[in-house]
Amino acid sequence: MTDPAKPDLPLELPLSPDRAAPGRRWFRKRYLLVFLIPVFLFSGAVLGMYFQPPGLQKFYALTGLQPGGGSDTPIAIPPDIDLPPKMAATMLPTDVVGLARLMPRGDVSVVAAPFGAGDARVAEVLVAIGDRVEKGTVLARLDNRVALDSAVLMAEAALAVREATLMQIRATVQASRDEAQAALDQAIANATEAEATLARTEALFDRKIATEATLDSVRTAAEGARLAVIRAQATLTRYAALALDEQPDVIVARRNLEAAEADLQRAKLDLARSEVVAPISGTILDIHATPGQRPPAEGIMEMGDTSQMMAEVEIWQDRITALRTGQAVELAATALGHSLRGKVDSIGLMVGRQGLISDDAAENKDARVIRVLVALDAPSSDLASRFTNLEAIARIDTKAAP
Repeated sequence: MTDPAKPDLPLELPLSPDRAAPGRRWFRKRYLLVFLIPVFLFSGAVLGMYFQPPGLQKFYALTGLQPGGGSDTPIAIPPDIDLPPKMAATMLPTDVVGLARLMPRGDVSVVAAPFGAGDARVAEVLVAIGDRVEKGTVLARLDNRVALDSAVLMAEAALAVREATLMQIRATVQASRDEAQAALDQAIANATEAEATLARTEALFDRKIATEATLDSVRTAAEGARLAVIRAQATLTRYAALALDEQPDVIVARRNLEAAEADLQRAKLDLARSEVVAPISGTILDIHATPGQRPPAEGIMEMGDTSQMMAEVEIWQDRITALRTGQAVELAATALGHSLRGKVDSIGLMVGRQGLISDDAAENKDARVIRVLVALDAPSSDLASRFTNLEAIARIDTKAAP
């Protein structure tokens, strides 16, 4: 039995903070680790994408892996793995890289059916792929040419009739003018004779030789001759007041002739719609239609001026300030086997979406880019003329003096 005078002692003494229970200390450390590990992992991923150390970069170079970030160029720029070794070895930190597309000067022109061709079909194709043609050359004909050619013949016949009608009316007006002048001359002569007869008759009447009835008859004839002169003068005035080409009948006939000429011109324009002509001087690149087929929506054929090849390069908007016209450009494509050379010809004025897509799965396909045109030199242009729309990678030397 315990002594009631002595208090009960606790079975366990409280431990000092330094001697806390090991299980509780482990719980607190584990909780802290659970919180810190994701933070370290996320920070390491960010640093690995955008701030790769030299050792990690050498690891990627040896293994051929592509990290998708952490280089001097944005993540959407094509990886250097597609560049030939010589280009990769000469890359500078100031170089600007972008996807490019080879194209003829002025880009590819689509040769479509003429406006108003309607339901016409292709009757014959007069060129082949690779042919060099000049602007205005007939490339193909449609099957509505026969009907339109007949309309031209009818318009030409109608024009000939109008021309003959104008000549006829001009001759008629001239003849009417001459007749009116002759009628006036005759009326004046008759009036003069009638006045002389009247004077003699009045003299005879005064001498009581002629009767009053005879005098009245002579006076009536003289008055009729005077009125005939007035009428002849009015008729002549109708034709003589205006020049021959200003006569109303001649004007109407000439307007009909002009209308016939307009009809003929319209028929010739309709006939021209049966022919497909070259819009530019260049080379036929592709043909999409065959005889008997309706002209497709993408056009009958495509052509371009391959005498001077260009490259359309898409450059990220945050790197466009480093570009200047005249800077040297190197283009590489697997299909060519070696590089092409050129210079920056012009820099676009609008920012748009990326249109050229590489094989990089990590590429941002909604990138904002500016299109830059590069003019290839003569040897490169001659080689690229056979590879329109070929995708390449362009490297622009921004330190080169323009």
